[in-house]
Amino acid sequence: MIIDANVYWMPENLFRNPSMLDRFFADAAEESGYYAYKAQVPGSDKTQIVVEKPKGFQNLNYAQGQYELEYQLNDMSEAKVDKAVLKLPGCQEWLSLDLCREFNNGMAEHARRSGGRMYALAVIPPGSGDLGIAELERCVNELGMTGIQMSAHYGDKYLDDKIFRPVLKKINELELPVYVHHTPLPVQYDSFLDYDNLRRSYGRCADQVTAVSRELFSGMFAELPNLKMVHSMLGGSFFSYMNLMFPNKPKSRETIGRFTVNNDAAAEYLKNNIYFEMSHAAPWGRIQLESAIKIFGADHVLFGSSYPVRREWMMDGPAFVNSLDIPSKDKELVLAGNSERIYRL
Repeated sequence: MIIDANVYWMPENLFRNPSMLDRFFADAAEESGYYAYKAQVPGSDKTQIVVEKPKGFQNLNYAQGQYELEYQLNDMSEAKVDKAVLKLPGCQEWLSLDLCREFNNGMAEHARRSGGRMYALAVIPPGSGDLGIAELERCVNELGMTGIQMSAHYGDKYLDDKIFRPVLKKINELELPVYVHHTPLPVQYDSFLDYDNLRRSYGRCADQVTAVSRELFSGMFAELPNLKMVHSMLGGSFFSYMNLMFPNKPKSRETIGRFTVNNDAAAEYLKNNIYFEMSHAAPWGRIQLESAIKIFGADHVLFGSSYPVRREWMMDGPAFVNSLDIPSKDKELVLAGNSERIYRL
């Protein structure tokens, strides 16, 4: 069994319906300061939607045709991927409640038509109060969605902020898994803008490390013990910083105590409440991915490809995980077992 826990979906109607596209553009500009527009895919007759922040710096591209069901199922079969967890590619940060409803309906129908191979995650604006919570309950009870997708931050607020506590309390009550998707840029981003790879890769990692750290150190899981939060991109390579984040008590007498030590509660939250989806296997490199799995624990890492950002990440991903120098039982957890358990597939 192979489950891809990060397959993107967008409504193909978005590329053809001017009214829907105008609302999408308006939400982006109003909510998050993004600049979105329609353009041609170079060398193709297909349309793409380009999202910039700030204007002149591309951060997201959605290409017409890549989200059609037959196209996706054929690629899954070629890659020998049995099941996929569907989510939105970044735009969940700014969608209005009205568009969230339309996207939820479309994604649920897409999953229904897949014949049991796809499962969908709900999306709501986390500050939409009782109406948003009602939409979340509809997604679970009527549409059969298996969790919720959120952004690492909204505006300048990360998920530990009290403004998000009402919806997180409901998610905790429902015992829904939360997929925490990276945003294109962290809250402070000026120094990331000039270079594409710095902006589009490291910017997302910096956002995730900040998000994971704030969630752990805020103590929010004491109030929300049932939350299972799955962070994309290995939490921005959070495995590299874990020891630094949890320093031991000094063995010798120190003049000044500069760090918080004995963070037993935060370490426990990391074990019980935080999980990590790799958001592509091969691009991390063999040593880095093996290290992440060994440091986090194989029961805390999920295979995900970010398909269709790059088709090869799905095509080659399972084989790359199977080539790692880790036990077979760990490979089974990463490739399927963890997703099956967390999302109750």
